[in-house]
Amino acid sequence: MGRARRRLAAAGGRGAAAPGADAAPKREAFRVCQDPNNLPFSNTRGEGIENRIAELFGKALGLPVTYYSFPQRLAFIRNTLRYKLPGEDFRCDIVMGVPAGYDQVSVTKPYYRSTYALVVAKKGALAQVASVEDFLRLDEATRRGLRIGLYDRSPASEWLVRRGLVEQGVPYPIMSPDPDQYPGEIIERDLAGGKLDAAIVWGPIAGYYARRVGASLAVFPLRSEPGVKFDYPMAMGVRYGEREWKQQIEGLIESQRAGIEAILREYGVPLVDEAGNPRGE
Repeated sequence: MGRARRRLAAAGGRGAAAPGADAAPKREAFRVCQDPNNLPFSNTRGEGIENRIAELFGKALGLPVTYYSFPQRLAFIRNTLRYKLPGEDFRCDIVMGVPAGYDQVSVTKPYYRSTYALVVAKKGALAQVASVEDFLRLDEATRRGLRIGLYDRSPASEWLVRRGLVEQGVPYPIMSPDPDQYPGEIIERDLAGGKLDAAIVWGPIAGYYARRVGASLAVFPLRSEPGVKFDYPMAMGVRYGEREWKQQIEGLIESQRAGIEAILREYGVPLVDEAGNPRGE
């Protein structure tokens, strides 16, 4: 899952309401809290999914988009959305991607739902794999030799247990102290470079980096099953108490839905409905 979706695994206390925050202030910019090195979601060059959606919203509001960057480690929200020195304003006003239900922010309605995916290197015995079922039907000798990358504390661990593939799992830490580390390394570096045969990662990471690597990788979205939750709705987050701002953002989610989905499709995000079924074009 990596840094991109660490909020899916993070636990934290409910944030305090921002003082006097019910009335929406006049805004001079659409100010976004972001990770500076977190593609496919965000980076300082504005190349990520969330950067693109922020620009879409800024244009709709007639506001320039500005960013306040901080690595998405522990205390990301405290150091971005809630960060305010005495006598100063907050540095940013919205986090563009959080899991629905994430309690460190006031979450909007979801704007997309994706799922974890199995990414397979199409070579050798895996060259003919065309589905998750094909992957699981590999002969025993091939299965024993597999190296399957996954981030720790992700649902992939339980999925491997149930398929008798625990010994084939290659765990990666969900958090790294290295600010240059990014979530797609597991695919772009290790899977494409031959260190792994397959990887299980959050869908937007899978789709984006598999496309970037090229035809040598195949992406197969995974379906949730009893005891293994793979698909999650994603929302945006604002400070507690900023009701009018939240309502304005939810209005943008509705009015810009076609543009949002076009961006998600462009980045190869596997989209699913509430039942976990893949959504077509």
